[in-house]
Amino acid sequence: MTQLFFSDFEIESAEALPPLVIFGAGGLGREVLLLLRQLNEAHPSWSVRGFYDDQPPATATVAGLPYLGTAADLNATAEPLAVAVAVGNPGGRAAVVARLTSPLLSFPVLVHPDVALRPHQNIALGSGCIIQQGCILTCDIALGRFVLLNLGCTVGHDAVLDDFCSLMPHANVSGAAHLETGVYVGTSATIIQGVRIGARGILGAGAVAVRDIPAHVTAVGVPAKVINS
Repeated sequence: MTQLFFSDFEIESAEALPPLVIFGAGGLGREVLLLLRQLNEAHPSWSVRGFYDDQPPATATVAGLPYLGTAADLNATAEPLAVAVAVGNPGGRAAVVARLTSPLLSFPVLVHPDVALRPHQNIALGSGCIIQQGCILTCDIALGRFVLLNLGCTVGHDAVLDDFCSLMPHANVSGAAHLETGVYVGTSATIIQGVRIGARGILGAGAVAVRDIPAHVTAVGVPAKVINS
């Protein structure tokens, strides 16, 4: 049996694929690179050029790919480029997107190849969404622009996640829940059926939201209670 290593694939096929760069040279950026490599293993899709970040990394390369510059450098591109924005914090991600103004930049939806997304599920995904391995989305779900679902998240029927929401690993959003713009849901947190989390709210790791949470607050615990605004 012939083994195809990703480096071999890059050398032989990368020039024929649309170019993509990752904005965010930290840990999430490396995880998004892994997602892209998994996508390419399932079906060659992207030529990953390297990383951009406004805070240069300590080394000239990240996970074997070059650091290419800042948002200003990316805006100066002379060719069309797809961009994956690998910033976990919703506000930080929104700020990066606001700075990336070149009309040559596009923001594809990236979904792990093992995540089931069939037409009959009726799932809407906005530009720039990233859905990592192990996520389960059921049916009649709407995700806005630049929503991040990290490893192993679940989203139930009729749920709505507005722009720039972030779900950390193993977060669970029950049916008909609504996360307004920029909500951050910590690792293994749960939002119960029909609960609404206000814009830019934070639900701490392991918390369980059993009733609505206002905008611009942090809630923790089981059941989740507001600790600050």
